[in-house]
Amino acid sequence: MKSIKKRLITNFMLIIVISVLTFEVILINFVKKYYYDSTEEVLTNQIKISTDFYSKYLSNNSLYENVMDNVDVFWKQTEAQVEILDLNGKVLMDSIGLQPKDSINTIDVKKALKGEKGKWIGNVPYDKYKVMAISYPLKSDGKIVGILRYISSLKEVDKSVVVVSLLFLSIGFIVIFIVGIFSVFLSNSIIGPIKSLTITAEKMANGDLQERNKKVFDDEIGTLSDTMNYMAEEILKKEQLKNEFISSVSHELRTPLTAIKGWAITLNYDELNDKQLIRDGLTIIENESERLSSMVEELLDFSKLISGKISLKKEYIDFKNLMGYIQTYMGPRAKRENINFVVDYDDSIKKIYMDSNRIKQVLINILDNAFKFTKDTGERVVKLSTNLSENKVIISVEDNGCGISSQEIPKVKEKFYKGKSSKSQNGIGLSICDEIVKMHEGKLFIDSCINVGTTVKIILPLYNEFQKEKFYGKDLTGDRV
Repeated sequence: MKSIKKRLITNFMLIIVISVLTFEVILINFVKKYYYDSTEEVLTNQIKISTDFYSKYLSNNSLYENVMDNVDVFWKQTEAQVEILDLNGKVLMDSIGLQPKDSINTIDVKKALKGEKGKWIGNVPYDKYKVMAISYPLKSDGKIVGILRYISSLKEVDKSVVVVSLLFLSIGFIVIFIVGIFSVFLSNSIIGPIKSLTITAEKMANGDLQERNKKVFDDEIGTLSDTMNYMAEEILKKEQLKNEFISSVSHELRTPLTAIKGWAITLNYDELNDKQLIRDGLTIIENESERLSSMVEELLDFSKLISGKISLKKEYIDFKNLMGYIQTYMGPRAKRENINFVVDYDDSIKKIYMDSNRIKQVLINILDNAFKFTKDTGERVVKLSTNLSENKVIISVEDNGCGISSQEIPKVKEKFYKGKSSKSQNGIGLSICDEIVKMHEGKLFIDSCINVGTTVKIILPLYNEFQKEKFYGKDLTGDRV
């Protein structure tokens, strides 16, 4: 496996090398062009002086006569090789004594024959280095009578270009070396925190959730470090809540099981003839079995919710019948516990699209909590009310019980959380309610004040026929259309 550090250094160095070499090539070409242009400019100035002198003072004689009589005039202006050509490109005079048999037909000569300055760079048989040739027309009375050609070796120019190029390349390699060193330090500044994160994550994965990663820089890696530390803290909290939940559930299950076992042993005596005692024992066994069954059902619901296996069976229901069922279900208990249970619902709410069994479960769970936490003395009141607001149904459960502290309110809907009250059971009832309400696209809010009471509000969307068909694709019977 290729490490991030190697990839980072390799990619960074590749970018630097390509950038430096590209810059070097551009710079060297610029230097070469500068030296060549300078040589061309010198030759051009010299050849113009000579051609102007010819036009002013030597144009009365023929080109051949001038070559024979005034040859020094053409080459005393320059150190370059001088050639004089006729209109056919044949060399009439060469300052170094060359007399080629063939006519010269290079691009500079062709341009000079057209009356323009011509330039040619190439190789010649008598020099191993490249040469630059500048040609210019010789005129007499405005007519071209011949060509003056200056030829200069590029030996010294190319040597200068090579020297400057080597200097630039040396500087480039030094820059690459220095940047390479910095890239190592740069990669270490990135890889170091990542390695630290990896080590911390491995320790956390092995169960050491007390381990924390030290934040080095306030950047993306620093944010990741903070997130991982926060995750570890949350896992610890959840672990603690889970342990408390297991302990609580174990205790809650032990209580009814102990009662059932105790009464089963008592009723198993052959000598027992007290019918009232038998009836009391069987009643306790029945009640404790029912409580045990309720707890198991709640645990099963919770297991389905966290695994995502629970599903809703939504249909249009008569809201009045739903509220009537809740009143009938909870009424006897309220009377038995001397609680003033008030049910007040809005008659304008007719049909509502929901899973009635799940909403019943939510309301019964919340009312059960309200009954448990009402005042032990004085008037005990629990109110269930509903109203319609902006196409939403608001269901409220109010009690005048002991209340919930402001510190606990944000936590009471968390999984496994148990309040400080001894009446709290396994800590999953409200979390189940909250999940069911969310599955109905609704919200559950809790407002409470110590020693004053608690209000739980459930806000559910009220779908009309058009909206239901739009969102669910069903008709009033629940069949898909």
